[in-house]
Amino acid sequence: MKTPILAALAALTMGAAEAQDSYTVALDGTFAPHAMPSLSGGVEGFNVDLAAIIGERLGAEMEIVATQFSGILPGLAAGTYDFVVAPTTITEERAESVLFSEGYLNTDFQFVLAADAEEVDALEGFAGKTIAVNKGSVYDSWARELAPEIGWTVESYGTNSDAVQAVVSGRAFANVAGNTVSAWAAKQNPAIKLGYLHSTGLVWGMPFRKGDEALRARVEAVIECLKTDGTMVALSEKWFGVTPAEGSAAVTPRPGWGEPGFAGHAEDDHAPGCAG
Repeated sequence: MKTPILAALAALTMGAAEAQDSYTVALDGTFAPHAMPSLSGGVEGFNVDLAAIIGERLGAEMEIVATQFSGILPGLAAGTYDFVVAPTTITEERAESVLFSEGYLNTDFQFVLAADAEEVDALEGFAGKTIAVNKGSVYDSWARELAPEIGWTVESYGTNSDAVQAVVSGRAFANVAGNTVSAWAAKQNPAIKLGYLHSTGLVWGMPFRKGDEALRARVEAVIECLKTDGTMVALSEKWFGVTPAEGSAAVTPRPGWGEPGFAGHAEDDHAPGCAG
């Protein structure tokens, strides 16, 4: 049975292809805690749960394909996937080639400190400290670019887990990584805690093929419902151990369809929510 929110989209999808009974969606199955191998087989994580709930709300089966991120957007373009549920940063360049949903999570940089470490409330507070990063990551290059300005020392490790361990062992004062990855690490390890959050202003959205505006609207309407009915909060607390801040992408529906300010955004006066 279709949910009320789908009924509210009838006018938008009039003349478009009927909603499908099943969708094939893709994510990176090695990006914890968004998607990672489960002990029972398959994958689990925030985005796995999110995709399953979207399928339930749409009344459709969701075939979730775990693959390497590098092949996901080309696979979308080739028609292998109906849409992408992997965390994908909305950028101007990407928005020119794919159709994004509105953002559903902020993607910021967050520091992890030893549980008993002094609090730091600004980047300048890390002056003279050693910062551990995952070698070759965006956090590695960002920290090194800022080193002359901040006055910190950057040490790179083969994995982010190794960088976190450097904090635990005292070889580094802090580790910096993505906010959800840092939250997951702190949730799993009582020896560390979340520290300063550096906002990038960027968000993660779900990519669709250009021309699939009707499908995007159906999925985005569900995402907006999940933002307003508490589901996104529950998923964030389950997987990240963090309650989304007021005004964050996880709890704030955006006007129209897509992310405002980027190519593909469509103005619309629909009222976000779950009632139709």
